[in-house]
Amino acid sequence: MTEHITRLLDSGKIPDEEQDHEISLRPARLEEFVGQKKITGNLKVFIESARLRKKSLDHILLSGPPGLGKTTLAFIIAQELGVNLKATSAPVIDKAGDLASILTGLEENDVLFIDEIHRLSPAIEEILYPAMEDRSIDIIIGQGVGAKSIKLNLAPFTLVGATTRTGLLTAALRDRFGIPLRLNYYEPDELKKIALRTAGIIGVKIDEDAAFEIARRARRTPRIVNRLVRRVADFTVVMKKETIDLEITKYALQKLDIDELGLDEMDRRILSSIIEKYSGGPVGLKTIAISVGEETDTLEDYYEPFLVQTGLLKRTPRGRMATAGAYKHLGLDYNLKIQDEQPELFGEE
Repeated sequence: MTEHITRLLDSGKIPDEEQDHEISLRPARLEEFVGQKKITGNLKVFIESARLRKKSLDHILLSGPPGLGKTTLAFIIAQELGVNLKATSAPVIDKAGDLASILTGLEENDVLFIDEIHRLSPAIEEILYPAMEDRSIDIIIGQGVGAKSIKLNLAPFTLVGATTRTGLLTAALRDRFGIPLRLNYYEPDELKKIALRTAGIIGVKIDEDAAFEIARRARRTPRIVNRLVRRVADFTVVMKKETIDLEITKYALQKLDIDELGLDEMDRRILSSIIEKYSGGPVGLKTIAISVGEETDTLEDYYEPFLVQTGLLKRTPRGRMATAGAYKHLGLDYNLKIQDEQPELFGEE
């Protein structure tokens, strides 16, 4: 199993053994969903309009970094509409027949959720276009000269697509979503509410300052908050404490190798590699991946967004660069570099 799946601060999909726990932590209604107020407020209007008109909700595209609640929102949308939800992932749909089977099995106004929708193959996308616009698909029966094309009408449905990489979506697919929504990173106060809620669900007591400590080290991501609450709770139980307090929280996070900014060992290895091996950059992503022994996609999807958000990493046309903040965080001396003297050469990538 690769490191980006097993790391505690991974905001990607949760391991199978934690799936049941994660589902139980999901809010079921919009009013229970913490954060993303603008998005949830607009969704409430769109859903209520669809219910009053007794029509299917327009297709929705949910984008943003992993772990912010895209899958949860898909479940909530179906719940609020009072319809069934069929959930799948783009890599699983590798044949036209797979998608046709899913689409023809939908009932009126159902929600179809496709995770990682940017990974759909061009052939599958071509089938999806008429399904989204005209509620119909063409299937081929037979082979060779005897093959026939049959048009099948579909029940009205809502497609909810989720992606962490909007730039990889084709323009043709992206433009067919009537409701594009981008989820943003959370603030510590919002994550604190999630930590308190999670502790209550799993049946442990937690002090507010301990919840905030977990929140501020959770990379501004709800999924990571949930994981950290469970892991700190483990330390609390083993040390025979009745409540997660600030002392045990700091002790547990230290043992878990999560520092004050929420960085773990791999985050620090990335920054250290750029600084110590490549004089702070600029350096290419592939070179960094080789240096730290990780895949380029993993670096780009799971590590870079947070490092850029916190101002520790800069993406430029010439490559990645460590900022003065990265030097300071790692306790290294920062020397005046060419990017300070000629910043116009190092704009955003």
